Parts: sequence; structure tokens; C-alpha cells
Amino acid sequence: MILDLFKTKPVIEDSVHNWIADTYAWAITHLNGDFLKNDSQLILPSNKFYPGRVSSVHEMAQQVFSQTVKYAGMENWPLVLVEPHKASTNEIPKLSTSRLLRGASANITIANENTYDSGNLAEVSYGGESITRGNIANKNLIEISYNPAQVNQPQDLVSSFAQILASLLVYHSPQLPPGGKDYIPQTIDLVACFMGFGVIFSNTAFQFKGGCGSCNNRQANRQSTLTELETVYCLAMFCQLKDINKSDVLPHLKGHLKSLFKGAVKQLNQQNSELEASALLSLIK
Repeated sequence: MILDLFKTKPVIEDSVHNWIADTYAWAITHLNGDFLKNDSQLILPSNKFYPGRVSSVHEMAQQVFSQTVKYAGMENWPLVLVEPHKASTNEIPKLSTSRLLRGASANITIANENTYDSGNLAEVSYGGESITRGNIANKNLIEISYNPAQVNQPQDLVSSFAQILASLLVYHSPQLPPGGKDYIPQTIDLVACFMGFGVIFSNTAFQFKGGCGSCNNRQANRQSTLTELETVYCLAMFCQLKDINKSDVLPHLKGHLKSLFKGAVKQLNQQNSELEASALLSLIK
């Protein structure tokens, strides 16, 4: 009984761990596990991943968008970035997809003029006013826009684009994720971590709402559906699958997240997760 006083409290409950592991297995099976194994990187908020100088808000958004699409493995998707004032409707076109949704072999085209009801997608992916939805004004492209206020908060801009791309993957996957339709919002955030954006997603999962106006722009914050703890745990699982050392992660996390990440790594190690990770990777064909 006395020993319980010194027992380490898990970062998350077993039920949450199980959902995250099951959803990673689902993503590996349906969202190109081979791309995760061979091509996915841990995307860090640094000039290495988002280099260059720009002379306008739209140039910056375009540069960030293009890099984010590349890292997500969605360069073969018919996507185009448009300025907010040029964005038109909020309809999502029906796509014709190959078995592979990511990577050089993916074949994604606009199927026809039929569209999905994009209400739920817009709500969970774009946080209402912050991001404009895809549309079929150009029947060969899906238009994506952005929130200009995020230019001064680049991690929010990256995470919002990653969230949109994760939304498209989740909604075009051949099977619902674990938990079904009710868990689509949480799955979208997990898939963004699965694509390699876990550090940036963890850093933007919670935004302090107080302080002076210059400290935080609420309109630039992305909408989160996973908690900070859950997002950090998704990041830790990605790092375990990719054999990424925590020393490569910690310098890029916000200060208060470092201990959470260490705890997540420790919990994964204590839960025999090396066997679990091996089982997950065995799903890759």
C-alpha cells in the first residue's frame, strides 16, 4: 500500500491509449502505412522545414501550404491555395481515389460534379471562420484558403493546413476510424500527428486566452479536438514508430509540454509498447 505513494501516474488512461493505438493501426492500414515507414518525417518548427523569405502574406501562405502538402504526401491531390477574398463556396467535391491516398503513386482526381455535404467537415476542420472550405468553382481543383491572421503565428498556420489535409484523408478513407463517425474530429487531429506534424500540433493544441492583445490573437488560433495530453501522446507514439529519440523533440516543444512528452514516452515504454509498435508496423504492406 505504501508503495502506491511512489507509483508514477500515467499520462493518459488505458482506454485513451487503446483508442490512439487502434486509430494508428487504422491509419497505417488505410492511409498508406508504407509512406509512414519510408517517407514521413517529424516536421519541426524551424527554417530547415519551412525556409525562405517572402514579400507578402499570400506568398508566405503559399510557401507554407506547398511544404505542408509535400510533407503530408499529398502532392498528387488536386489542391490549390486561394486568397481568402477569392474563395467561393463551401462544397467538397467527390473524388476518385486509388488505393493509395498518399505518395508518388497516389491517383486522386475530381470524379464528377456531385459533392459531399461538407457541413461536418467544415466544422471540425476549420473552426468556423478561421479557414475557408474546399469548393468546385474550378472543377479540376479543390480550393483551400487560410486565415491571414495566422501569418504572424506560423505554427498555427502550419497546423491549420495539416488539419485540412488530415480532414481530406479521413473523409476519403475507405473505412470509418475506431469509434465511428462520432470520433472523426479526434481522428483528424491524430492523423495530423500520424503525418508527422505532432510537435507543431502539440504546440498549438492549447492557446492562453489572457494577457494583452499583442500576446495572443484568438482569431489566429486553430481549433483543437484532442487535448494537449492526448496530442503529446500521439506525438510520442509517432516517435516510437519512427524510432525518433526524445532529444530530437524536446528542444522544439513549448516549455510546459516537455515533461508531458517525457511522461508519454515513459508510459509507452512501460506498457510493453515496443511489441505494440512492432505489431502496428507489421500492418504495413
